[in-house]
Amino acid sequence: MFTGLIQGQGQVISRRRQAFDLELTVKPSFEWTEPLNVGESIAVSGVCLTVNELKGALAFSAFVSAESLKATTLGQIDSVNLERALRLCDRLGGHLVSGHVDAVVELLVQTAVGNSRICWFSYPSHLSQYIVSKGSVALDGVSLTVNQTLPDRFSVNLIPQTIQATTLSSLKTGALVNLETDLLSRYLQGLLKGNTIKTSEGLTIEQLVKEGF
Repeated sequence: MFTGLIQGQGQVISRRRQAFDLELTVKPSFEWTEPLNVGESIAVSGVCLTVNELKGALAFSAFVSAESLKATTLGQIDSVNLERALRLCDRLGGHLVSGHVDAVVELLVQTAVGNSRICWFSYPSHLSQYIVSKGSVALDGVSLTVNQTLPDRFSVNLIPQTIQATTLSSLKTGALVNLETDLLSRYLQGLLKGNTIKTSEGLTIEQLVKEGF
């Protein structure tokens, strides 16, 4: 699990085909507070990967499966956002992020508002139930709050800290990013689909939600 609070950026310095998979070597532009370990999970622009090998003092390699290559931008981008997995004792400053990307979405338009940017992104219709105003999304691994939603798009506000610390600063109109919808909303929708399940008080999940659960 991750929080969507990016710890730093990195560069993909090599790509090597491994049958149907791709081995990425990434070099962070910063030093970790604690050394990476082989086998640990790391979010690379919002995609949960496993550290396969350490390459010198900072760089590491990780395998990207064929499924992840189809469903994300990792086969195309060179600058990436990096976040190590959340420990149970860590502060949860963003929101719970799994590192499992739901869709690749397009930046439609961005507008400067003071020192911030309002960005509108497209999204596929089957994700509409998971994207709500004031809810959370992760874009290229960055935890963001949804400002507004329309039937085929949603907006987020990039504050100066986010612009400075992440790869979202370099996005141009038409750029593609990895979208992960809110994990809790997905589980809630799953429960609602099975709303015949009842609590000990005899209420269905749907009734609990209507009563303010």
